[in-house]
This record gives sequence, structure tokens and C-alpha cells, in this order.
Amino acid sequence: MVITKRKKVVKYRAHTTHGGGHRKKRRGAGSRGGRGRAGSGKRAGQKKAGGIFVITGKRGFRPRRDVAPVVPVNVGHFTLQTVEKLVAKGKAVKDGDSYSIDLSLLGYTKLLGAGNPTVKLNLSVSQYSSRAEEKIKAAGGRVESLQKPGKSAKSGKSGKSETTSSKPAASSESDPTSESE
Repeated sequence: MVITKRKKVVKYRAHTTHGGGHRKKRRGAGSRGGRGRAGSGKRAGQKKAGGIFVITGKRGFRPRRDVAPVVPVNVGHFTLQTVEKLVAKGKAVKDGDSYSIDLSLLGYTKLLGAGNPTVKLNLSVSQYSSRAEEKIKAAGGRVESLQKPGKSAKSGKSGKSETTSSKPAASSESDPTSESE
């Protein structure tokens, strides 16, 4: 028995685009100067916009793989119940009336200032906001910066050191050590 195979085009009869989607998709795109970035566009009335062939990515962009994710936690998260649970798990230490917590061990990288601390805390974290530092100090605690060697923290006051000017006070008199003769 001979099998006569039907041509594919037969099943598309009475269907306008023969499986090509919308009518405009399979057209020649001639009056558009091609599709996408095709061709130079050097025809009358078909000039491509300038700068369309600029290759991006060489400057001004940082790949997401190089940026360390920031994992924030708010000051208000550390209530008495939360801190007591951390002490029970061994992730915090009670020092008299205050609690010492290393936030990097909990997976947090930045301390933010939302909420109010209810206990006296001594926190160690790589980054913190100035508002978080104010609130912790107002409750009687302190915040330490965990900086990796060679890198400075870019957030809050953690990267700033409080140093006074090393310049001597300007005076119209000469140096007092030279008058001792």
C-alpha cells in the first residue's frame, strides 16, 4: 500500500499567516531598514540613530557577581526575648547587664536604625548607620566596626576616626622652646 504524505501547507489553508503569528512578523521588513540592528541604514530616509552601535559594559557597570550583598538588620529587632534566645543558643554573651553580639556570626552585614533597643547591647558589625549608633549609645551600649584589613567601611561613622588636628595653634609669638636660653 502506498502512503501519500500530505504537504504541510495544506493544513495551513484558510489560516492567514500559516503559523507565523501576526501578519507583520514574517514580512520582509524592507521599509524599516531591516530588523533590529541589521544593516548600516545608509539609504534615503533610513538613517539609523547615532550611537546605536556603542558597546556597553566596558565602563560604568559593575557585575552583580562582584558586589557583596548587604544583609541589614534593624536595632528594634534585638528585644529582650530575642537576645535571651541568642544567649541560649550560644550566639550572644551576657556581660553583667549588657549583651555582646557579633552580627557577622548571625549573617548580618549592616545595622540600621529602625526601632528602639530595649536592652543594653555591645554589637560588632561591618557596617552601621549613624542613627543606629545613636540609638545603641542612648541605651547605654556601643557599636564596634568589623573591618577587613585594607578595606574601609563606607557606611555610617564606622570608617571615620575621631582625630584632632595635629597642627599647633598659630600664634604671633615665637616657639617657647627656643626662649629657654
